[in-house]
Amino acid sequence: MAELVYPPVIGAARTLFKTLDLKFDIAGTENIPQRGGAVLVSNHIGYLDFVFCGMAARPAKRLVRFMAKESVFRHKVSGPLMRAMKHIPVDRTQGVHAYKHALSALRSGEIIGVFPEATISESFTLKNFKSGAARLAQEAGVPLLPMALWGTQRLWTKGHKRQLGRHHFPITIRVGEPVAADPADQVEKITDRLRARVQDLLEAAQRAYPVRPRDADDTWWIPAHLGGTAPAPGRGA
Repeated sequence: MAELVYPPVIGAARTLFKTLDLKFDIAGTENIPQRGGAVLVSNHIGYLDFVFCGMAARPAKRLVRFMAKESVFRHKVSGPLMRAMKHIPVDRTQGVHAYKHALSALRSGEIIGVFPEATISESFTLKNFKSGAARLAQEAGVPLLPMALWGTQRLWTKGHKRQLGRHHFPITIRVGEPVAADPADQVEKITDRLRARVQDLLEAAQRAYPVRPRDADDTWWIPAHLGGTAPAPGRGA
């Protein structure tokens, strides 16, 4: 079936990012398979993270179907778009339907996007991972694709107003080599390996980020362990 909505939305996002003069540093896109199912897994630090994760898959000419909370699909603007782009609504009280939907999509060769922290990390550090991504990959027989984002929290994140002006923000994205979801392994062990891989990618993205705080009032987006004033880990649950 033709994709009538997703490509134009991607085009609109690229136009917006060009208008905002965002500076992209993306590495590892060769790790995105050009065909076949996979579970793309990323850290979660801003409301626009799904857009940036999707961008990293475009060099491979892939479209990512993200699992997102059901309330997004009920919104009068985002809802019709999310459904038209074939993203997957998740009702956290009844997750079986979303799981089966994602599993079917993976088996048909789709890439499914998951934020295993389940919510934005207000500390901008990596929270504990839920095991759903590993479970999906293991049952579908597909790899996990680890990814890390940095800088996206400066645009729009929980507890801070949107910064969608022409601020020239850098956005750093790192995609790692696939993580196998061996059927013989325990899901918890796969999840631990996956989280460790995302942590390594996040640290690499932070090291590569070309901007440091301008002054003491510009440290809110830096984690406390890196000298910033972001909340301590544990917030944003």
